[in-house]
Amino acid sequence: MADDLAELAARFGAALRLAGLPAGPGRCERFAAAVTLARPQTQRSLYLCALATLVSSKAHAELLEAVFSQVFGGLADPADQRGDPNPGAMSGRAQRTPEDLLAQAARAARTHASGARPGPPQAGPGRDGPGGDGGARRPDGREAEHRYLGSGAERLAAQDFAELSEAELLQLAALMRRISLAVPLRGSRRQRRRTGGPHTDMRSTLRQARRTGGDVFRLISRAPARRPRRLVVLCDISGSMEPYARAMIQLLYCAAGGASAEVFSFATRLTRLTPALQRSLPGPALRRAGRAAPDWLGGTRIGASLKEFNDAYGRRGIARGAVVVIVSDGWDTGDPQVVRREMERLSLVAHRIVWVNPRTKSAAYQPLAAGMAAAWPHCDAVVSAHTMQALDQLTAALADPVRRRAAVRPGLPRAAAGAAR
Repeated sequence: MADDLAELAARFGAALRLAGLPAGPGRCERFAAAVTLARPQTQRSLYLCALATLVSSKAHAELLEAVFSQVFGGLADPADQRGDPNPGAMSGRAQRTPEDLLAQAARAARTHASGARPGPPQAGPGRDGPGGDGGARRPDGREAEHRYLGSGAERLAAQDFAELSEAELLQLAALMRRISLAVPLRGSRRQRRRTGGPHTDMRSTLRQARRTGGDVFRLISRAPARRPRRLVVLCDISGSMEPYARAMIQLLYCAAGGASAEVFSFATRLTRLTPALQRSLPGPALRRAGRAAPDWLGGTRIGASLKEFNDAYGRRGIARGAVVVIVSDGWDTGDPQVVRREMERLSLVAHRIVWVNPRTKSAAYQPLAAGMAAAWPHCDAVVSAHTMQALDQLTAALADPVRRRAAVRPGLPRAAAGAAR
């Protein structure tokens, strides 16, 4: 059964991709897992497993239906369809086991022409017609108003950002707005009234005493105000990281409001994207960010970009006491020693450094890339954040107030060591 299921998922996914449906390895893996769990015994049950795992919109569902009809059309059994006028037809023969169905489905997928492209959707599972199941109609014959359960955004929440198109990524904007990017608080030089504060606000106390003839009945205290730390994001926009950079930039726009975070992009050079992300919708903001960065989809020079950031922005105050998020897979075409040195400089002024590396989604991942290996000891947290569901790790890492990175080696000058409060 395992061999038939693997062959079925692979060949069916190849047919869907030829037809234009983005059925990548991740979706095919979910389809195989659904078949293993549901153990379908009818053609319609197999179709429902494919519908729940391989599509994310109505247009994709219609395309899936057409391909399913062509690939598995030989398995059609009128007695298996819902709404069969003769429900007792199956009583005279043995029920098919899931193993038999998968074996027949694999043989049907094997004989399907690999270069054939499906035509317009025809009668098949989920459409009315000869041998159809009437899945879009109610028992009284009326059309069902809501045929697809769950929103498109919820179906996309478990998919890797690299598998999503630009239109599908924009569908996740509503879910991203529900996320709160909370960062730790820091003390301020300003003070505010607070009950039980360590100091007495004499001016406010005497002003209050004027209402009682100069007699002080209540002491008004004050304490240093606390405000959120600045959030600084450096996004790698090279070819391998472009889908994840778009997702992170859209997340910052939706969850942090755009103006609440300082956003930079880097590939072969450093570009400040904060002005391009303000006062706009996510779609136009991403397009303006792409036009503002001339090296979009270029190479990767992490060390040189970090040096430019430290020299022009970091030591001048933007990264001082801030939470710095670096979005990159760690592949660097430059000298890894530059990455190590600039990460040390950044760790002296930043409060926390969170590295977002989508490659860490694999449990067997190891920081073998030279750039990632050089930067790893200076990171407080390394998360994947490759799907909407994995963003919980990122939000938890941003809100954590504790530093967890390694100490800077003794030979490095520590003139700025007290800057990161």
